[in-house]
Amino acid sequence: MASSELVIKENLEERNIKKDKDVEELYLADKNLTECIDLSAYKYLRCLWLNKNKLRKLTCVANNFQLRELYLQSNQLTDVYGSLQHLTCLEVLMLHNNQLTKLDRLVKEFKKMQTLKILNLFNNPVAQEPDYRLFVIHSVSSVELLDRQEVLKAEQEAAQKIYNQEQEKIRETIAFGRRSEGPPSLYYPGKEQHLTKFVPPRRYIKPDTNTRDLGNSFLRDSPLYATTDDACNARRLKKSVTLFTTFDWAKIPRLEERRQLNTVFDSPEIITHVYR
Repeated sequence: MASSELVIKENLEERNIKKDKDVEELYLADKNLTECIDLSAYKYLRCLWLNKNKLRKLTCVANNFQLRELYLQSNQLTDVYGSLQHLTCLEVLMLHNNQLTKLDRLVKEFKKMQTLKILNLFNNPVAQEPDYRLFVIHSVSSVELLDRQEVLKAEQEAAQKIYNQEQEKIRETIAFGRRSEGPPSLYYPGKEQHLTKFVPPRRYIKPDTNTRDLGNSFLRDSPLYATTDDACNARRLKKSVTLFTTFDWAKIPRLEERRQLNTVFDSPEIITHVYR
């Protein structure tokens, strides 16, 4: 059975590395290791290969906070709880082909890994749990490649609706289905903000004394218009229609005239006014 200490020593000698601080990569894959010594001496370690061994637990990276890539696939790991959560700089983590169980407990290890982009967990018992993929996508929102498949936006939205229903209800209540047409500086221009830094996809109104305060106006909530009059006319057309109906009294004969004439009078003319 190979000793991890001996393997590391041979590895460093081959690369002519004499100082621990110069160690940024360690390749210990496929060495038939059942355990690995503490690697705290290598404070600047960035990449570590421990795949294709016989590791049952992981205790060697307790102080390697700068790890970016960690390859642990094809071992005999059954649980990594408490072994990885401090590695907040991880970008690549390979854990496939192990014996990992308890999905809830496993994803808690990844909670603080805000830069984790690539994650492999396939060929583990956890990968057989219902809605496994959506749950991992929801729990590790930074992951872009999960089990060698790109994380799609549709999957992120589906995971959000399933595992964060309360927030989705609030979002649907306050969003009103509107889409922003640009940064706040477009609608709330200030002294230190300059519209020249932003090129909008449509025409916009140049800020002046009449459009400085667009806090709750139609200009802010509607598509952009070339002039203020265009915006006002568009808003006027969207208002509810009000009908006001009246008689044309000028064409209705008076009571005395109706008595003297023997002809039948027509119905009075109705005048309808439409307001918006």
